[in-house]
Amino acid sequence: MSTLLISDLHLHPGAPAITEAFLAWLDGRARDAEALYILGDFFEAWIGDDLLDLGDADPTGTAPLAARIAEALRRVAQAGTAVYLMHGNRDFLLGSRFAEAAGATLISDPCVVTLGDERVLLMHGDSLCTRDEAYMAFRAKARDPQWQAQILAMPIPERLALARQLRDQSGEANSNKAEDIMDVTPEEVHAALRAHGVTTMIHGHTHRPAVHELELDGAPARRYVLGDWQPERGWEIEARPGEPPALRDFALEA
Repeated sequence: MSTLLISDLHLHPGAPAITEAFLAWLDGRARDAEALYILGDFFEAWIGDDLLDLGDADPTGTAPLAARIAEALRRVAQAGTAVYLMHGNRDFLLGSRFAEAAGATLISDPCVVTLGDERVLLMHGDSLCTRDEAYMAFRAKARDPQWQAQILAMPIPERLALARQLRDQSGEANSNKAEDIMDVTPEEVHAALRAHGVTTMIHGHTHRPAVHELELDGAPARRYVLGDWQPERGWEIEARPGEPPALRDFALEA
């Protein structure tokens, strides 16, 4: 049995091709896996689980999309695949209600799991980008339970407007940042590996899929980076007992 890991699908109503391809992937690849880990930015934006109450009345179309995704994940979970969800920088308000509807388990970021015979550190990856000081300041605020409670107490139309505003600001800010600022800080990668006593890390966020061979205190280490899904192509990592994790891209077909 294998374990599959994916990240950065950024599901939203404006990208139906990715949604349909993901649902097809779930009905195929995911059903054959022992476990599926989704490492953040599953949705392009998430303003709170009570969005599901809007149903078809949601002006953004996110509620019916989310209900459809949750139902599909639940079918996979009921078929025997354990499903795990991690928050990303886009969907950090994803909560237990959605997870329950999806038959999934919310996991912390970071989280250490055993893949095959090896302990592996799973992260979304944004916490490693410490050179982006403006984003790190926002991240600290966005992960604060009190701030989240204040946001969730706002009426849904105000939260929708705030989400649009944050996305616009993020896009404008990123267009003016140097490429290396938005990538991980090598020293932070080493520190995270040391802190958790592992030599392998898997994350997403940067949209720069690769396998990086590292040296950690004189010993070999690896950093796997998942890619973001596009209408024509997806990314996954497959981990099998006795084998190193395999990063691969594949054509998406609805």
